[in-house]
Amino acid sequence: MTDLATALAAPGQPAAYLAALERLVDDTIGVKLFTLMALDRARGVARRSHSNMPDAYPVSGEKPFPDNDWMTVIEAGRTFVANDDAAVAATFFDHELIRSLGCGSCLNLPVTVDGEVVGTLNCLHDAGHYTPDRVAAAESLKLPGAVAFLLARAQAPAAMETAYA
Repeated sequence: MTDLATALAAPGQPAAYLAALERLVDDTIGVKLFTLMALDRARGVARRSHSNMPDAYPVSGEKPFPDNDWMTVIEAGRTFVANDDAAVAATFFDHELIRSLGCGSCLNLPVTVDGEVVGTLNCLHDAGHYTPDRVAAAESLKLPGAVAFLLARAQAPAAMETAYA
């Protein structure tokens, strides 16, 4: 957490904090592909506010909310795990791109602020990577994730306005 506090105090926000958050996520549960998605409920999309693979998943890219079990992330604030290619393919329309990046599992961690899920930390890795122990450890990432979304909102209130509507 010291790295996060140091990063948050540094100039160059939110990039410095997001880089520190990504390191924390990797150290805590492991990640190959890491994105943050802010929810735009009015439009039914999630908007990417950070990506460690911007060529494949650019910042400001959007994905529609899938009409499947993933919606428990938004509706009930439950962590979603798909731990093999078949589960990823059944959930995400971009499963071929995900697989091409060497990822066969995902963990989508909902981040709640003021009683509402405002976004997700999306962590992808090899098939079978997100074990029950890693899923439990991911809970510790919710507060640092909330800081990331609040920081993004403070830095770009107009851009984030609809994401929190």
